[in-house]
Amino acid sequence: MIKAKIFISSCLVGANVRYHGGNALFNHPILRRWQEEGRIITSCPEVMGGATIPRPPSEITTPGAGTAVIQGQGHIQNQDGTDVTELYLKGAQSALGLAKQYNIKIAILKENSPSCGSHFIYSGKFNGTRIPGQGVTTTLLSASGIKVFNENQLEKADSYLKRLAI
Repeated sequence: MIKAKIFISSCLVGANVRYHGGNALFNHPILRRWQEEGRIITSCPEVMGGATIPRPPSEITTPGAGTAVIQGQGHIQNQDGTDVTELYLKGAQSALGLAKQYNIKIAILKENSPSCGSHFIYSGKFNGTRIPGQGVTTTLLSASGIKVFNENQLEKADSYLKRLAI
C-alpha cells in the first residue's frame, strides 16, 4: 500500500533555505517515522518562488495577513523595503501545485514565516513582534482543503493523519 505523502517545510528537516542561510531542524520521532515510511515531500515555498539564500528577512506589512496578500490587498516587504509580494505568491502557488501533484492532505509548515506561519506571523514592523495570522502558503493550502499544522503540532498532525486512515 502506498502511504499518503505529507508536505513539510524543508527547513524543518535540515535544509539550509531560511533567510539567514540556515535551517530550523526539528528533530522529532514523528518526523523520523514519517521519513522512514517514505511519506515526506519537502520544499521551501519562498525558494520555489525565487528567493535567494541568504536573503533579507521579509514580513507581511499590511493588515489581513496571508488572506489579504492572496486577495491582492496585502503586501510583503523585505527589511530593505523591497516589495516581494509576487515572489511569495509564486511560491505559494508552486507549493500548491506540488501538493496537488502528490495528492497531499496534510502539511507541516514553519511557524512565524510570512509564507508558512499557521498561527503567528511577524508584525510587519521588523521588531521581532509576532501577531496572530497565517502566511501566504498556509492560507492558500488551507483554502484548497489541505490541513496545515506547525512544527509544534506534530502529535496533533499524526492523530489527524491516523483519522484519515491514509
